Amino acid sequence: MTKFILHPTDTSQWHALVNDAQHSFTQPLSEDLESYLVFLLMRFTNEPEATSSILAMDFLQSHDAIGQLRSEQLRNVGDKSLLYSGLFPGIANKRQVKLSYFVELGQTAYGLVSSMGEQGTADLYAELADNFIVLLDVLQHIRLMGEAGAMDPLQAEELYNATGDPAALEILKYYVDKKKN
Repeated sequence: MTKFILHPTDTSQWHALVNDAQHSFTQPLSEDLESYLVFLLMRFTNEPEATSSILAMDFLQSHDAIGQLRSEQLRNVGDKSLLYSGLFPGIANKRQVKLSYFVELGQTAYGLVSSMGEQGTADLYAELADNFIVLLDVLQHIRLMGEAGAMDPLQAEELYNATGDPAALEILKYYVDKKKN
């Protein structure tokens, strides 16, 4: 049985979940990535309609925008791609795309924001693009609460083959072991 510990604020609750999840990996998040992920989760907690957007359209529309608006639109594409691939992998099946589609779209969007930003902002978004898989794994762990099954075996295989994600490999091993028993 999973033990739930409630914290007094949404921020402290998300922080505790992210902190617990990242301790499951050998590559902990930097303070910047940890903070970004916590505030990303807080921002989308009150925006359930975020899962209804079509990211390819959002990405294409960002190319018509300029300046700060373009950065915000691309950031939103990166953020939603991270949420879809980490917390809601079933959306990929529903939309008949591979999970790696969201990974590649998110990495590209964050990379573009990085190339447009000032030094501090550019560094953060470059770090988000470079660590997208680690962030995805942290979100998967939050979703799973320590049990395999957030991705189905086909998604895990596709994601592992496309990105080399070690957590996807662990999920594949789980399904193989389960089938043997």
